[in-house]
Amino acid sequence: MPALACVDAAVPPPGYGFAWGGALPAPGAFPGGAPTTAGGATSDWTSPWSTDHSAALYRINGWGAPYFCVNAAGDIAVRPHGAATLPHQEIDLMKVVKKASDLKSAGGLGLRLPLLVRLPDVLKHRLESLHAAFDFAIRSNGYGSRYQGVYPVKCNQDRYIVEDIVEFGSPFGFGLEAGSKAELLLAMNCLARASPEAFLICNGYKDEEYIALALVARSMDLNTVIVLEQEEELDTVVETSHRLGVRPVIGLRAKLRTKHSGHFGSTSGEKGKFGLTTTQILSVAQKLQRLEMLDCLQLLHFHIGSQIPSTTLLTDGVGEAAQIYCELARLGAAMRVIDIGGGLGIDYDGSHSGGSDMSVGYGLEEYAGAVVRAVLFACDRKHVHHPIICSESGRALVSHHSVLIFEAVSSSTTKAEPLPSVGSNLAYFLDELADDARSDYHNLMAAALDGEYETCALYADQLKRRCIDHFKDGVLGLEHLAAVDGLCDLASKELGVADPVKTYHVNLSLFTSMPDFWAIGQLFPIVPIHRLDQRPAVKGILSDLTCDSDGKVDRFIGGQSSLPLHELGGGDGLGGGYYLGMFLGGAYQEALGGLHNLFGGPSVVRVSQADGSHCFAVTLAVPGRRARTSCERCSMSPK
Repeated sequence: MPALACVDAAVPPPGYGFAWGGALPAPGAFPGGAPTTAGGATSDWTSPWSTDHSAALYRINGWGAPYFCVNAAGDIAVRPHGAATLPHQEIDLMKVVKKASDLKSAGGLGLRLPLLVRLPDVLKHRLESLHAAFDFAIRSNGYGSRYQGVYPVKCNQDRYIVEDIVEFGSPFGFGLEAGSKAELLLAMNCLARASPEAFLICNGYKDEEYIALALVARSMDLNTVIVLEQEEELDTVVETSHRLGVRPVIGLRAKLRTKHSGHFGSTSGEKGKFGLTTTQILSVAQKLQRLEMLDCLQLLHFHIGSQIPSTTLLTDGVGEAAQIYCELARLGAAMRVIDIGGGLGIDYDGSHSGGSDMSVGYGLEEYAGAVVRAVLFACDRKHVHHPIICSESGRALVSHHSVLIFEAVSSSTTKAEPLPSVGSNLAYFLDELADDARSDYHNLMAAALDGEYETCALYADQLKRRCIDHFKDGVLGLEHLAAVDGLCDLASKELGVADPVKTYHVNLSLFTSMPDFWAIGQLFPIVPIHRLDQRPAVKGILSDLTCDSDGKVDRFIGGQSSLPLHELGGGDGLGGGYYLGMFLGGAYQEALGGLHNLFGGPSVVRVSQADGSHCFAVTLAVPGRRARTSCERCSMSPK
């Protein structure tokens, strides 16, 4: 193996480097093997690269449909009206970045990245699609009532998002769900301009002040329902309603036996955090009857858990709840609404599979059909009028409408850089090694010359570990340790066992913008938003700019530990920057993001489809928080 034999032209301090003859087979076009597509098949890396290759590589047609695609320029484009979007209505995300980041003197908005792009047209389409799916299921199954959903404000409390949902949902009587006093105030303000039929569902822990505020909302002619999460809340509701002279509408949250086993299933089942057992449900109904208030009980609520993986589990849970609903109706309650809670999942990894928390095995139509049929079956058997079906589908509504765009500012690799080679100081190098390390070196060279590559790799690893131990003991100098590192890294590279993964440093805080990745291991699709007409040549992980070792993304959809990326400095009219997008992050990430390292939040633009050369208009632009603002949020005022 001449490539390692040339090490005999060894190198003295201040560092050792070794020439490399390249005798082993050259690495392939993509280090570590060609990436696979969503179906697990290897992409054709011998043919000319195309945007179709990129769409398959990053699974865009899986998780992105029908809202995201790769256009002819190799950029990610938004299809704001889903499958009905015409070609001239597509929004190129790179053009949005240019508009947002260009200086004002050049016609831009002068915003700094990272950039949060909100797409109200996508939000409108999601809401309309959800309602259309239930409307179709109701008509096709002969169901005798209607669907009337609510948006759980906790998913994303941004004022413009909540106002958009109320506006877009007004024709359908779409309402809001609140889980705290602050969210209730926000919901009351927004619903004052909504359809009078829209529900205001009051969930969460309730003290007297919360209940009084909900009753005030009812006195304002808002369609308010106070959902009991705990049995003792009933006494407070009764006492406060008598004091204020407002008759309440009451709902119960049932603690079902049905439970799914994923991460999000921890809030369901008999040991769930919220809800009433069957014994407690009976107790509440009987107490209301004694108080002559059983007519106030009108809604049954339950929650199986977020990201329900399959319609089989969904049907089981809805069927159980529908039986409780029918029993309450039999007991004399004025039941009229079944609130199936959240759980409508989205396909984060594009696999359309119910086998993990990252995907679901159904679409909107299948979900709605399963719900309607389960309620219909239970009610018809018990001769109970079909109730209004309400859902609290926050994740499914807002996830797609928000894209976080950030820039890779630099990259690095653990691979040792070649060091300058000088003539004949092998003796100097070997004399500094301890006997065991010197023996490893000679065994390494012998195995290399004999072509025993696996043995060569073992001795290289052993030599490196021994020399690290000797360095820690003060026996070996820094120059010699660097020389051994260089030798072993070169050997590993030629033997095909080197780690070719690069670290791309990106300008954001993972804890601020992707808290669920750090906290619960939630994966989001992350994709370059341009250069998708070019073959990616690098396997990379992402490291944020915080000073925390957890501030990195090293797990990606499809079970991958690295992401196919392009070399930095491609040049495309935006100063050669390299831009990536995190998709499907519109739910919870903004609400949960904190002030780790006092990093400010991203700049925000609200982008709507419009006529014109760029096919979009920026209707709102908000700069990200400056350092001073972040300090002020910690009660500090820098001078």
